Amino acid sequence: MAVLSGQIPDRVPISTYELVGYDSASVENNDSSYRTLMQAIRDKTDCLAMWNPGSNEQFLGTAYPVERESHLRRESDRSITRAVMHTPLGDLSQTATRIDSINTVWQTEHWCKTTADVDRALSVPYIPVDYSTADEARIRAEVGEHGILMASLGDPLLMAAELMEFGEFTIWAATETEHFARAVQTLQERCMENLRRMLAVNVVELYRICGPEYATPPYLPPALFERFVVPYVAEMVDLIHSKGGRVRLHCHGKIKRVLDMIIATGADAIDPCEPPPDGDITLLEVKRRCAGKLCVFGNLELKLLEQATEQEVDDYVRGCMIAAKAGGGYVIMPTAAPINSPLTPQTERNYLRFIDSALEYGGY
Repeated sequence: MAVLSGQIPDRVPISTYELVGYDSASVENNDSSYRTLMQAIRDKTDCLAMWNPGSNEQFLGTAYPVERESHLRRESDRSITRAVMHTPLGDLSQTATRIDSINTVWQTEHWCKTTADVDRALSVPYIPVDYSTADEARIRAEVGEHGILMASLGDPLLMAAELMEFGEFTIWAATETEHFARAVQTLQERCMENLRRMLAVNVVELYRICGPEYATPPYLPPALFERFVVPYVAEMVDLIHSKGGRVRLHCHGKIKRVLDMIIATGADAIDPCEPPPDGDITLLEVKRRCAGKLCVFGNLELKLLEQATEQEVDDYVRGCMIAAKAGGGYVIMPTAAPINSPLTPQTERNYLRFIDSALEYGGY
C-alpha cells in the first residue's frame, strides 16, 4: 500500500503474482509438489491475494439464463468439453480442452467465427450481474495483516477479443472496425453497470484490469489502442477511484509505443512489463517514464524461473533492483506463474532464489 500510495517502504515489495500463499482455496496450496514453495511465499513475501466476489454472470457480462448444452469426453490425459448455446439469433458453439497435469484451459473452438456470430452473442439479453461477498470473510481472515486483496476485471476489449480466435479477432478489429467498435461500446455499457454493482457490495484494495494487451503492437496499431483501450479503461479507473480502490493495468507484450496512453488512463500501476525480446522496452525506461505516475510491477519472466540457473536468477533480480528500486514505485514480480503439476525442482529452486535475492537487494 505504501508503494501504491507513492511512498518508499522499508524494502521493495515481493509479489509472486498468481501464487497466493494466504488462500486455502488456491490450487497450489492444495498441491503437495508446491508445498515447500508456498510456505516460503507465506514466510518471506508480500501477499497480494487474487480474489473476486461471487456472481451470477452467465455469459458476456449478463446474468440472463441463456440456454446451453455441454458434452464432456475424455481423450488420453485430457478432458474436452463442447458446448452449444442457443441465442435469440441462432446457435453458437465452443470447445475447450484441459490437460490433467496443467492448470489451464485452452479454447480450441471459440464461440464466434464471424461477425454474424458476434451479433448472435450480443443478442443474449442483458440482465445486470449480482455479486456476493459470502467468501470475503474467509479470504480476509486468511490474508490478515500479511497483504491485500486484488480483484480482476476484464475491460470491454478483452470481452470482445476473446469471443474469437486471436488471429480472427485482429482481422475483425482491423478490417471491420466500426462493427468492432459497436460491440466494444455495447460491452462497455454492461461492464460499467456490473462494476457499479460490484463496488456497491464491497471494495477491495486493488483492481487488476485485463485486456489492453490485445491491442498492443504488432497485433493492432497504436491508434486502435487509443480508441479501444484508453477511454473505456479510464472510465473504469475513475469509478474505482471514486469508491476508494486502486487500479493495476495488466498488459503483456510490447508496450513502448502505448505506454503514454496507459499512463493517460489514470491507473495507479502497470504489470508485468516484460523485457525484450518478449517486450520492447527495458525496465529502466519503463521506470523512468512511469516515475511519479504509475507503480511498476514485474519484469521477472517466468521462463527465467523455469529454465535458468540460480546464479542467473540472482543476477537478474539484482539488475531489476538497479533499474527500478530507486525512489520507490517498484514491486518485483514474475510475469506469470507456473501451471504445471508437479512443480519441477528447478522452478522451485529458482523461485526460492528469486525471493531470497529480492530480500537481499531490495532494502532501502
